[in-house]
Amino acid sequence: MAEHVLSADDRSATGKGANRKLRVLGRIPAVIYGKGREAQSVALDPTALEKLLHTSGAGLNTLIDLSVAGRTDTVLVKELQRHPVDGGYLHVDFFKVDLTRKITVSVPIRFIGKARGVEFGGILDHPLREIEVECLPGAIPEHIEVDVSALEIGQAIHVSELRLPEGVEVMTDAALPVASVVVPAAEVEATPTETVVEGEVAVVEGEAEAPAEGAKGKVEGPKGKAEAPKGKAEAPKGRAEGAKGKADE
Repeated sequence: MAEHVLSADDRSATGKGANRKLRVLGRIPAVIYGKGREAQSVALDPTALEKLLHTSGAGLNTLIDLSVAGRTDTVLVKELQRHPVDGGYLHVDFFKVDLTRKITVSVPIRFIGKARGVEFGGILDHPLREIEVECLPGAIPEHIEVDVSALEIGQAIHVSELRLPEGVEVMTDAALPVASVVVPAAEVEATPTETVVEGEVAVVEGEAEAPAEGAKGKVEGPKGKAEAPKGKAEAPKGRAEGAKGKADE
């Protein structure tokens, strides 16, 4: 039997309308299912469930003795739906477990200590926040503790190096890094560069210079009227297409 007990009521009405009415009354819909058990729709107090999950220390991996109409099943929370704004519970799926059979669950990782490499300018990176393990329901650890204090810059701790409780087998890829100390990426400042567009004419202090190489246009003297270079009309089109290519990338 589990240490944590919760009660629920059997419910026959289902659907969105019935669920909305249920929530107005301060209850939420839930479902119990599992091997050798017919799926059963129930209703329960979300405040009682939230308190139980937060005080147990195991979160969603808390074993619960769920009582409904005189029947008690040991269950785990398989799926928990929350309100997108206030985070309140909306719906729960409970999975009936067999205490004699191993199951696969996700267990959070807890990092302890300060990495030695951080004192020399490194940054602690921890890409994994949880790992999958297989064990009996009664042996599910609350968390996996990882001591990072000995990590130097360039060093890492991998899944294969984790110390797990007896009877707990890791299912996550053993080669994946759990934590590492990396060198901060250097900030590269972009240097402005001058871009010469084919077919354009540079004007300095009111004097027209010779058109860039490749320009097909003609520039007359001060009294004449400058004709639009033909190369200039084609150049912007090429630039526009290039910009489009960058945007598409």
